[in-house]
Amino acid sequence: MRAVDIIARKRDGHTLTPAEIEFMVDGTVAGSVPDYQTAAWLMAIYLRGMRPEETAVLTERMRVSGDVFDLGSVPGIKVDKHSTGGVGDKVSLALAPLVAAAGVPVPMVSGRGLGHSGGTLDKLEAIPGFDVFRTEAEFRRQVAEVGCAIIGQTDNFVPADKRLYALRDVVACVESIPLITASIMSKKLASGADALVMDVKSGNGAFMKTDGDAAALAESLIATGRAMGKPVVALLTDMNQPLGRAIGNALETAEAIECLRGGGPADLREITLMLGAEMLVLGEKAKSPEEARATLTRLLDGGQALEKFRQMVRHQGGDPRVADDPGLMAKAPQVTVLRASTAGYVSRLDTAEIGRASNILGAGREKSADAVDHRVGLVMRVRLGDQVAEGDELLEIHHREGDGTLERCQAVLLPAIVIGDARPGVSPLIHRRM
Repeated sequence: MRAVDIIARKRDGHTLTPAEIEFMVDGTVAGSVPDYQTAAWLMAIYLRGMRPEETAVLTERMRVSGDVFDLGSVPGIKVDKHSTGGVGDKVSLALAPLVAAAGVPVPMVSGRGLGHSGGTLDKLEAIPGFDVFRTEAEFRRQVAEVGCAIIGQTDNFVPADKRLYALRDVVACVESIPLITASIMSKKLASGADALVMDVKSGNGAFMKTDGDAAALAESLIATGRAMGKPVVALLTDMNQPLGRAIGNALETAEAIECLRGGGPADLREITLMLGAEMLVLGEKAKSPEEARATLTRLLDGGQALEKFRQMVRHQGGDPRVADDPGLMAKAPQVTVLRASTAGYVSRLDTAEIGRASNILGAGREKSADAVDHRVGLVMRVRLGDQVAEGDELLEIHHREGDGTLERCQAVLLPAIVIGDARPGVSPLIHRRM
């Protein structure tokens, strides 16, 4: 078998055999297929697509390319959640302990922020002492004892994805739905999950800008899960404005804790309950989303979800007192308020640019090797459609002193928050369930 023949077959629109897909994945990881041939193969997939059965084979071969976590000894149906990413998305921090408090084990292997989208691990590391690095045995033990764990990837976790993504990034193949599907599903299924709930976002702060693109990705994720014997449910959700109010690591973690205490922004609470309800049904702890939602509401408002979060933090070396006092996390030395220069309605928020402004402060990274400052970020004081008077607060900027980041951040924010004469239409938070 030769890589050049496989590339040519996909270039010409043929369906690849399992053996051909396995040859390319294994060869890429081992180095026997050179990068230039893998890149050509990826471009052929981008242009010609893949049938669902091809995507399933690609996903499985990527899944078994490195460490695969075996959670078979953990009782119950293990259910995980994946978000396609956005700005202010701190849902996992509240969702994992909430669902675990209802008796569904939640094994999460998460990532870091890149580009305008924040990362779950960066947010958790804002908690003093919190350790996202765990061995498979420690991960398995914590899921069994606590009910949830959120950890980073081991060095040998789905190495095929690391290699393929690096090549996709430099040859303009990131947006391929089969390749996105295989990347997401290989990592989620290697973490030991039995079922998955997908939060597929669309809008100006999402990677999928339109509902049509988001639905196509959701359909691919569901079909691939079905082919691999794993139930998948997807919610299409809105990312035309930041989720919640906080953007930045310690600020978002504090807001997730507020949600776990029964408060927090209404949209964060709603999406957490909606996703959690689907997880409880998949985990066979409720017969319907309505029954599940009632259970989760009781656990949020009764303090059991917060206690589960406290246990997770303690097990991972963090200071559990943050559950009662988020002020224990480090704070930015300065807070500057951005105010409206005119009266009107908040008619548009450029969500990706707002995320980029937070990154300029130091909250995120443009390259994977960049360090983050957990203290800095933004707190929105307005939502789409809000009426404002001249001088009203639009947002808070939590920043360092004297390093120029405040001025650069403000230059990005000013055109990203548009005040108009008419109240705009506002998309619903949940677009549809699939």
